[in-house]
Amino acid sequence: MARYTEASCRLCRREAQKLFLKGERCYTKKCSQEKRAYAPGQHGQLRKKQSEYGMQLREKQKAKRFYGVLEKQFAKYFDMAVQRRGVTGANLLQILESRLDNVVYRLGLATSRAESRQLVRHAHFTVNGQKVNIPSFLVKPGDVISLRPKSRSREKFKAILETTAGKVVPGWLEFDYENLRGKVISLASREDVDVQVSEHLIVELYSK
Repeated sequence: MARYTEASCRLCRREAQKLFLKGERCYTKKCSQEKRAYAPGQHGQLRKKQSEYGMQLREKQKAKRFYGVLEKQFAKYFDMAVQRRGVTGANLLQILESRLDNVVYRLGLATSRAESRQLVRHAHFTVNGQKVNIPSFLVKPGDVISLRPKSRSREKFKAILETTAGKVVPGWLEFDYENLRGKVISLASREDVDVQVSEHLIVELYSK
């Protein structure tokens, strides 16, 4: 699968906000968005007037980069959102939040979504007792996500849990720290989404 392999911090600078792509580094003074709060490239510091299309495209790119989703899959999620009842933009964000890699990150079992995708691919987690190694797997209310027993003693997860200790788990999830097990209580609402994105602009872009 195609995947962005350049410097992650360039993406945050391009979107002019932190997308928390580098885990713990994003919370320190080493964060590139803190040090160079302007777009990357030779003309990054020039002020540019955006067109309506440009603003819509930026919102779509921001959401894609925040969740680590490529264009084809993002378009698929939009089609799913259109078919659901309710507001299309909120439905789209709800679907993105339901991805297994995002849920693992939200539970504090990874320091970033990129790390979460890698850990899921390496089959460190189960959903309802069954091994799942597909980051795009969509969870539903009642699903239980657990760290596999043989993975719990690894130094990698000990370091992750030390880093994410005290992290607030969103209300649509619950986490049993002692057993390293999370449960999906409900689907995420718009208020649960922490990315600053104007989803109505994404809907307008795809509706053209």
